[in-house]
Amino acid sequence: MSDASVLRHTLIGASALLLWSTLAVTTVFAGGVPPFLMVGFAFFLAFLIGLAKWVVRGESILGHMRQPWQAWALGVCGLFGYHALVFYALQAAPPLEANLVNYLWPLCIVLFSGFLPGHRLRWFHLAGTLSGLIGVILLVTGGGSVSFKPEALPGYLAAFGAALTWGAYSVLSRLMKAVPTDSVAAFCLVGSLLAFVCHALFETGGWPQTPVQWGAVILLGLGPAGGAFFLWDLGMKRGDIQVLGALSYATPLMSTLLLILTGSGALSPMVAVACLMIVGGAALASKDMLFRRKKEAVVAE
Repeated sequence: MSDASVLRHTLIGASALLLWSTLAVTTVFAGGVPPFLMVGFAFFLAFLIGLAKWVVRGESILGHMRQPWQAWALGVCGLFGYHALVFYALQAAPPLEANLVNYLWPLCIVLFSGFLPGHRLRWFHLAGTLSGLIGVILLVTGGGSVSFKPEALPGYLAAFGAALTWGAYSVLSRLMKAVPTDSVAAFCLVGSLLAFVCHALFETGGWPQTPVQWGAVILLGLGPAGGAFFLWDLGMKRGDIQVLGALSYATPLMSTLLLILTGSGALSPMVAVACLMIVGGAALASKDMLFRRKKEAVVAE
């Protein structure tokens, strides 16, 4: 694969991170819609995105559904399993600490990528990702301390399991390049059914009640909790996976900045420091890709 193609698909994967940064703001506008119900709607909309493309282009629906069982297991466990673990973690442990544990998933992606054929984990990949992790800790805690409560251990373990799940799903997708990205729609269909079942079993509360809530749920399906999965799949399969892992720590930063812009947060010196740590870490992790392209440009001149 050419360097231009790798860069293009890395940018496509990065656009998924941009969409994920809107998750917090969109969820605020969704109001009191239960989490599993939101995921059910969002995943189903993601399926409809794929279905519409298949119908318009006259593609075989069953053909897209007919994938190896390994792809089905990875897709359903990765997409739905991650969200189920995160929701349990946020209920069984303090949200701040659970979220910090969950944000180990970018580090997991970088570490796991070292085991992929043709990939090597370099010091700047690890250093850049750790810088991003430190930035997220500063961003979430505001520079204060965190306390891990023993009674919340199941929640912490679930959050750690979520980080491992998303890291493994993302990296293992690289080994399934033959599975088309369109298959994400099929995995989302099964994930939506499982989410609706979980809603019926574990949640109270009903469907969105206002146009604003419905609009927020639809935006979730088109963007951070649906459409972004297609972009991420392309990035993981054909982009620079280690750079994307480090860039992932920009998601909570962009989310915080959006909350500030919409009046739901406040700018502080700690946010600025966290910004430097995350952006600097992403640049360091991208060193190989950036300097390689710079050298190529010089040679071409």
